[in-house]
Amino acid sequence: MALKINLNEVKMQPHPKFNGVNVGYVVTKDRHPELSIIILELARGVEIPLHTHEKEIDSILIIEGEGEMYLNNEWQPVRKGDIIVIGSKELHGLKAKTDLKSYVIHAPALW
Repeated sequence: MALKINLNEVKMQPHPKFNGVNVGYVVTKDRHPELSIIILELARGVEIPLHTHEKEIDSILIIEGEGEMYLNNEWQPVRKGDIIVIGSKELHGLKAKTDLKSYVIHAPALW
């Protein structure tokens, strides 16, 4: 499965769970069961609460903005250019200090 897409072509829509969060589906499990790729946009001040994933590993690239990510039992600053990897069953969350955009890969596919 080869795919080329420009970030500007990803259709963003409201996240199904979190207010103030938009999601763009790049690759879903319908197309590739081994991974899913999404773009997440958080408005300034919005938080994705602490949570875990049963099986999925998160690989996150911060594309724009600044915030804090809950990793290793503490809130840590994140900013454009940071890459974060979170194992399955690891507690994590995200707070946007500015408008924040990230590129997220879940393996196996979550979406």
